[in-house]
Amino acid sequence: MRLILLLISALNLSVFGVYGQIAGDRAPGNGSTLLLSQVTGSAPPQPSHQPPLTIEQALSLAEENSPVLKEAIAAVNRSQAGVQTARAYTNPSVEFLAGRQSARPIATPGVPGALLHYSAGQTIEIPSERHNRIRASQLNHAGTQFRLEGVRLSLAADVKRAFYDVIRRRQQLAEANDNLTLVDDLRRRVRLEVEVGEKGKLELTRAEAEYARAHVAVRSAEVQLANANAILKAVIGSFSDETFDVQGSLGEGVHIEPLNEMRKQVLATHPALSEANAASERSRAQVEQERARRIPEPNFYGEYERQPDITFYRFGVSIPLPLWDRRKGPIAEANAEVDRSEAAARQRRLEIMAALERAYDQYQISNQQVEGLQAGSLREAEAAVEAARSAYKFGERGIVEVLDAQRVLQGVRSDLLEALFARRSALIDLEELGATQH
Repeated sequence: MRLILLLISALNLSVFGVYGQIAGDRAPGNGSTLLLSQVTGSAPPQPSHQPPLTIEQALSLAEENSPVLKEAIAAVNRSQAGVQTARAYTNPSVEFLAGRQSARPIATPGVPGALLHYSAGQTIEIPSERHNRIRASQLNHAGTQFRLEGVRLSLAADVKRAFYDVIRRRQQLAEANDNLTLVDDLRRRVRLEVEVGEKGKLELTRAEAEYARAHVAVRSAEVQLANANAILKAVIGSFSDETFDVQGSLGEGVHIEPLNEMRKQVLATHPALSEANAASERSRAQVEQERARRIPEPNFYGEYERQPDITFYRFGVSIPLPLWDRRKGPIAEANAEVDRSEAAARQRRLEIMAALERAYDQYQISNQQVEGLQAGSLREAEAAVEAARSAYKFGERGIVEVLDAQRVLQGVRSDLLEALFARRSALIDLEELGATQH
């Protein structure tokens, strides 16, 4: 009997020591407080062999390696060459013929000898047709430049989303590992209590089940982190097998302008709207170009011919007569393209305004969630865990209460992390729309 009492005393001392260690983990610089700082501040450290990567470096790599951006740049260069093509004049035509002339056995035969014939022609362009052709090409070039700017904005947004998703997944993994460590401590403690007869086997079964659940959560977080890293490498165009040590945080909330001010700014500066407007102007210029092409283009020519006995030269002009083809079809096609481009511009404007309102509302809601969780729910969940652990330590509560409180804390932390990422995503969407500064 005395031996049993000694064992129980030793067990109580070990329990107090372990719980003291867990409570010590709440101190600054340890597990739980560090984890909270990871959610709201900088990301947890990674192994030193991984190359560091900041958001500025990621954007620079994407600018250098992105095939989508290179394709957009090539389209701009092509449209610039198209302007040069539109400015070119029609080339003249030159003709040279040579041969011999022979006399036939008739009363007055021609003089035998060499025949030489020279001629040249030049088509004269209609000034209005040339002007509208050049203008349409210039507007096409402007549209590709706006498209390039839009591609840059989209690429930067994709890089930022992938970058901050890696931070989110890495913090999820850190939280899952922290939870696994705490559950494992509880499991070992309950096993010891069961072995000495203080607790029933049901308590150990519950602890084992919770440990298995926490272990699965860690494996799931590892898979999600690997996927996020793969997406980030694909976005920045990296072919390296190394995993980057992402340096950054989900950040704090920022002040944004009222929705009406953002709407005006987006309508004035968004490259997609500018591209759509340029496309509409280009289609109207093409209508004028087709109308101008109804005027026949004269072709002036001159020729010189030398025969064995005579020489002569002459000049002339050739004008096609628009009797059968008045270009009604091309003009109707161009008018239809005007209607299509204007409708597409209106639709694009509606889509962008809807995206702006959605991003604005998402930012406001997620920012309120972050502030509410940080100010109330997270502290209450941490206090509940502390109270449950203390009650369990003194035998006032069972392991179920401790596990329930731990699950609530994990849920609050997960909600806070998701709200932080949602706020960051909304801010990235606003940046992509041109509503806020980068």
